[in-house]
Amino acid sequence: MTENATTADDTPPRLLDFDQERIRVLHYTWIAFFMTFYVWFNLAPLSSTMRENSDWLTKEHVKVLLIANVALTIPARIVVGALIDRFGARVVFTWLMITMSIPAIVFAFSNSFTQMLISRLALSCVGAGFVIGIKMVAQWFPPKYIGRTEGFYAGWGNFGSAWAAMTLPWIAITVFDSWFGLGEDAWRWAMALNGLVMGIYGVMYYYLVRDVPDGRKLTKTKKAEPMMVSSYWDLVQYLFWSIPLVGALGLLAWRISNVKVNGDVVLSHTGLWIVYGVLTLIFIGHVVRTLQVNLPYLKAGVPEDEKYHFGSVVALNSTYFANFGAELAVVSMLPEFYESVFAPLTNNAGTPIVTATVAGFVAASFAFVNLFARPLGGYLSDKLANRKRTMLVYILGIVVGFALMGFIAKWQAGVDDDGLRNLAPAFGGITWLVIAVMITIFASMFVQGAEGATFAIIPMVNKRMTGQVAGMAGAYGNVGAVVYLVIFSLVDAKTFFFILAAGALASFLLTWLLLEEPKGAFAHDFDEELESAPDNIIAGD
Repeated sequence: MTENATTADDTPPRLLDFDQERIRVLHYTWIAFFMTFYVWFNLAPLSSTMRENSDWLTKEHVKVLLIANVALTIPARIVVGALIDRFGARVVFTWLMITMSIPAIVFAFSNSFTQMLISRLALSCVGAGFVIGIKMVAQWFPPKYIGRTEGFYAGWGNFGSAWAAMTLPWIAITVFDSWFGLGEDAWRWAMALNGLVMGIYGVMYYYLVRDVPDGRKLTKTKKAEPMMVSSYWDLVQYLFWSIPLVGALGLLAWRISNVKVNGDVVLSHTGLWIVYGVLTLIFIGHVVRTLQVNLPYLKAGVPEDEKYHFGSVVALNSTYFANFGAELAVVSMLPEFYESVFAPLTNNAGTPIVTATVAGFVAASFAFVNLFARPLGGYLSDKLANRKRTMLVYILGIVVGFALMGFIAKWQAGVDDDGLRNLAPAFGGITWLVIAVMITIFASMFVQGAEGATFAIIPMVNKRMTGQVAGMAGAYGNVGAVVYLVIFSLVDAKTFFFILAAGALASFLLTWLLLEEPKGAFAHDFDEELESAPDNIIAGD
């Protein structure tokens, strides 16, 4: 590393100092992440509008689409994590945005549930964009600033989901319907537009950033391989914790097999078993390839400087399951939750106060705090003496936050069309709506802060494989989302919030037992360049 680069790296990041290339890269990258999340979460805020303007689309269909919306992000994050270690973040982010603009536009103009389901499954891969930016930012900032910069990147990028909830109903209803008179097709044009914008920015991103600053080499793996481990026991753990990554897709297939369109199931019993068979073969292939890569490596003896604590990977997988998995599930269901639960709240004219647009804004409060809560989580992880302790405090906050959200509504007599218990506000009046929003923001502060604290640790677990560690943890976030959304499709929202609290409590126990404080967690400079790269690492330009 050059002397100038070292000096620049030791300078505290100033987010408006655009003369620094690393600051420009940080901003260009969070914007790319923002684009992917805006497109990824364009379904939930428009779901009620879609149902109103499509006589064949039911509430059950929308629930399945919400599950499909996070399904293939699981393997996509694993694959993308390996690809960015192989090809670099800039190229992979570019191609992800360009290719994902296609299913985004296809979904917008789909005229059947099958078309929507297939295009939404494909579009769910866009959620892998988060992992790419984690790698990019880690290459431009030193460890002592990694928590706050990763938190800023993730917080502002995650804000894309809140911005979608806040703006898409207005764009569809006001701009494309009222202004341009597109009527029932207004929501389609709103979705298609954001997909097109993402594709254009994907081209721009390639020319706006570099993978690494001057004085550093981009390390690349020769091939996109499974994760390398440090011991035979770690190998067993890696294979065991790979099972849920495939199992979540089987869970999704099972849920889809229970959905009927015009009296016919979307996925037949035979088709379901075919899916199970394919997933089993995929897992077997993963096991074989993992053994082929790791057994010779372990037999030769793992050098001390390449060893890492796999228990930390397991713990961080669980934290992301409990925080980001919960966030994906909550932002997917929260607009309709507020709209339905607070439907009895009306003005003097008898008009509902919590309309689709209002519900979108209120629900967006959960994701809105990403702007500062996630950077704060990273910042506190950087500043406080112990990153593990910071992580544990945040997870306890998630437990309390979701438990409180469980008391926003109360059960009342009767069941809805899906056979679930009806809900009403726990208390009447506009005051309770304000309190409900405050509870939502409280829970979100800890959820987003925990995400920032998680990815303040991930780049330090194994610096040679940041992409793969981030990819696996990121995939577990989506495993959580699939599991939680499937559960949500079977229970009422009040019960669902209590289940989220229980999931966070389980993560707290795993983190307490398994997470190891990372070495060099508060180092001042970048890590030394790899002096003798292992066989599976090469240096790129």
